[in-house]
Amino acid sequence: MTSEPTRTAVVPVARPTDWWKSSVVYQIYPRSFADSNGDGIGDLQGITSHLDYLVELGVDVVWLSPVYASPMDDNGYDISNYQDVDPIFGRLEDLERLIAGLHERGIKIVMDLVVNHTSDEHPWFIESRDPASAKRDWYCWRPARPGCEPGSEGAEPTNWESAFSGPAWQFDERSGEYYLHLFSPKQPDLNWENPEVRRAVYDMMKWWVDRGVDGFRMDVINLISKHDLVDGVPAPGRTLVSCFLFTANGPRLDEFLAEMNAEVGLDAQNLLTVGEMPGSTIETARRATDPANHELNMVFTFEHVSLDIRPGGSGKFDLAQLSLPALKKNLNEWQLGLADVGWNSLYWDNHDQPRAVSRYGDDSPRHRVNSAKTLATVQHMHKGTPYIYQGEELGMTNTYFTAIDQYRDIESLNYHAAALSLGMEVETVLHSLWVKSRDNARTPMQWNDSSHAGFTAGIPWLPVNANYVTINAAAALDDPNSVLHHFRKLIKLRHDHPVVVHGRFELLLPDHEEIWALTRTLDDQVLLMIANCSSKSASVPPKAVPELAGANVLLATHGDSTSLELEPWESRIYLLS
Repeated sequence: MTSEPTRTAVVPVARPTDWWKSSVVYQIYPRSFADSNGDGIGDLQGITSHLDYLVELGVDVVWLSPVYASPMDDNGYDISNYQDVDPIFGRLEDLERLIAGLHERGIKIVMDLVVNHTSDEHPWFIESRDPASAKRDWYCWRPARPGCEPGSEGAEPTNWESAFSGPAWQFDERSGEYYLHLFSPKQPDLNWENPEVRRAVYDMMKWWVDRGVDGFRMDVINLISKHDLVDGVPAPGRTLVSCFLFTANGPRLDEFLAEMNAEVGLDAQNLLTVGEMPGSTIETARRATDPANHELNMVFTFEHVSLDIRPGGSGKFDLAQLSLPALKKNLNEWQLGLADVGWNSLYWDNHDQPRAVSRYGDDSPRHRVNSAKTLATVQHMHKGTPYIYQGEELGMTNTYFTAIDQYRDIESLNYHAAALSLGMEVETVLHSLWVKSRDNARTPMQWNDSSHAGFTAGIPWLPVNANYVTINAAAALDDPNSVLHHFRKLIKLRHDHPVVVHGRFELLLPDHEEIWALTRTLDDQVLLMIANCSSKSASVPPKAVPELAGANVLLATHGDSTSLELEPWESRIYLLS
């Protein structure tokens, strides 16, 4: 009989009411953060070795993308054991030491919660493949379409398309039926209608809270309640329709979220909760984040990161020109929509999105630094909790791979294959991947200018961006004018000035093509932000913003000034009273 490993003592950490409102969250994608053992894959010990970097940056919370046991079909978002760490990242004891190390430094930790689906290698699913199993109803199993031969083309129960292309139903010969997978076939959807499923999830969450976890980022949580399993009407020339039309924001979503909150004690223990909700609306978010409903603290909306997708197009890789007024309009609607009820999350980057400076800014050598700073200023001056994705604080850029064999992301690989099968030109497909591939965010963290950016002593699982020689943490720390030090100042502003956290938000100049301007007001304090979000000089129209005479410049990209003429990607924050 083997003995249980010695558990690292849980280091207590204070969680006052609404602590997350004044916090800044830093997302770590463990596979790409820091490799401690030279196998080319980031790991928990690698993260622990860089905790003082996070202290210097000033962040309050770390959101850890999945480190659970997984076959890694979708880089850990296909979980085979919720209560163990995958060996590529280390051991459970390593995670416990990481939690303790963060708490000792006053930093909280949020775990990724992936419970819309599991891996097809999870024991629950393996058991459910037996039609006579007690766990058969733990997943969404359905027979073939009436009149069709099971397993034949077009026999799927509905004509839904998965997020990673292809039908959202997989035929299982052993069962003689299909199971639902909104993502990869190796990610079967759990049946949340079954109370035993929900109970198992809540027990697992409580297990993690007992180990010191301070909250959960909930992956695609608004998909757990499905609508009726019916066919959709495909676009001309297509046979499948997006599964999200039938699975987002289902009829029991609020009920399930409230039940989870009560059973796990999320609000009772002041845990941070943020739900990833593709297809959510302001009304959905208001219900979910209304404190009276006891569901979530925040949601991740996808509207603003969908504005560069062609309306009526075939998906995220079908590109459209991004309009600054449209972007301002959308974020303003969410600010106003949650102003009296709920709370906003604020993000540009994450593990699923391309690098912000390449997407919304200008990543050319001339403008990269200032556009990264200005985008950060815009983000942090909105009302809500800011989320920083690893490397964003360095102004890391998209990578521009030249061949498909350089990519690792399942979504990108599937899109490439599907697009070529439809006759698209290779160059067109690669261009879309340059702009939108998730691998843009997943290239290794750029720590210094040594081999492989100091990420690993081995061969990295994904090639390092070639610009690491000039864009890296060591260089940024040594340069007082770096993007990193600008982020530090923004975080300090949030901690020092309650108006940044609680002040009323007002957008100015909503239709201006280059200028982003806003005010934040709390009692007799007013903050004014003006930002030129373009690569050419721009002017703030006279009388369009409050009088600047006597204003105190709290932070600026180009030095103190009260001029209404702004250089490319210049931004300023003023304290007016």
